[in-house]
Amino acid sequence: MNPKKFARKVLPASGIKTAEETYRKSRIRAMQIRYGYPARDLQVIAVTGTNGKTTTCMLINAMLKSAGYKTAMFTTASVEVAGVAKLNTRHTTVPKTADLLQFLKRAKDSQVDYVVLEVTSHALHQHKVLNIPVEVSVLTNISQDHLDYHGSMDEYIAMKVRLFNEYMQPMYCVLNRDDAKYNYFAKQSVGLVNSYGVKRDADIVLSSVDPSVSGTRLSLKIEGKKSACDLKLIGDFNAYNSAAAAGVGAVLGLSAEQITKGLASLDQVPGRMQIVDTKTDYTVLVDYAVTSDALEKSLQSLRALTDKRVLVVFGATGDRDTDKRPKMGKVAAELADKIFLTDDETYTEDPAKIRKDVMSGIKQGKGVKKTTEIADRKKAIQAALKEAKSGDVVLCTGIGHQDTRNMGGKLVKWDEVKIVTQLLKRTKKQL
Repeated sequence: MNPKKFARKVLPASGIKTAEETYRKSRIRAMQIRYGYPARDLQVIAVTGTNGKTTTCMLINAMLKSAGYKTAMFTTASVEVAGVAKLNTRHTTVPKTADLLQFLKRAKDSQVDYVVLEVTSHALHQHKVLNIPVEVSVLTNISQDHLDYHGSMDEYIAMKVRLFNEYMQPMYCVLNRDDAKYNYFAKQSVGLVNSYGVKRDADIVLSSVDPSVSGTRLSLKIEGKKSACDLKLIGDFNAYNSAAAAGVGAVLGLSAEQITKGLASLDQVPGRMQIVDTKTDYTVLVDYAVTSDALEKSLQSLRALTDKRVLVVFGATGDRDTDKRPKMGKVAAELADKIFLTDDETYTEDPAKIRKDVMSGIKQGKGVKKTTEIADRKKAIQAALKEAKSGDVVLCTGIGHQDTRNMGGKLVKWDEVKIVTQLLKRTKKQL
């Protein structure tokens, strides 16, 4: 019999949990010893939250590099050490322990000044970052996600807060002043709290946001003085991500000029509200929104950028939190002008069942008449592109930067940006 199955059969639930915790901690320590504790003496900046983690990491990384520092960065989208970057093709919420430790060893061998880490609730629950000394912990925002894994929002938040309390013991905690859970995280934080947001009592005040299809002009109040910043990223949520990065710059002693110049130096983030070069009279973006909150923010931002239609191509992930599916459907029904409901990643779940769950939310939002259901994602994207007219915005979301999709338990090669480009050529809509 499998040892795990045997343990679950003979041990009480509390005993199993204790055994799993002991095993995971012991395994992490053994691996760290094997790799020579590579995180020691590194200055680590760790970012967590429900949405915006990857983009915030990349903004911090760009800001530090612009200021003259050598960096290393590990996110779900890309991995970079001393200026050499590559896409992260693992597509997992939790990094393999060996991958993370090898990355930290390369960072240490390269004598980087700072390491920027994206840290998920799964990684904190599984003690993946245990014993990694964190100088700055960052919170982007909190909303529903991963309840299939954690079981409840309370447990999900309890894992997130580990990055800020005595578990990780950071020196500084950069928190979203506008988030509903700000007070809770501020009370739990053991490091010096530095806040950001639109509220006047925040340390970094996001005083104005002027979005456009080409980017976002924002004004940040840093140390009492306003500083303008021209982001190449679009969306109000990216203004918040930038403010979070600015908070990191402030606690690390960067000047307002270094902060704004660094934030403006980042071009696009792979698969995060990424504008596809279509050469058409409408705009196409590829995004990674996989929660109702992320989808809502993406669609709201796009509505503010056009007086024409917003078309969305999306689905929901299989073998994951089923409760968020109708919520995503309702959001799409309320904010999009045309919906193309399709498959995301099915894993081992029946794709028709997944789409049905999403459709229930679309019905709640009274969006059935404007919805076209097409299981084949490529055909759904093609249908959206054919439907698009001058001034429209097409958002393809859920897959983002990934180069594969898990369909029926098998990995299928996929590149959303390339597929959009190929489909435009095929339908002769490229100008």
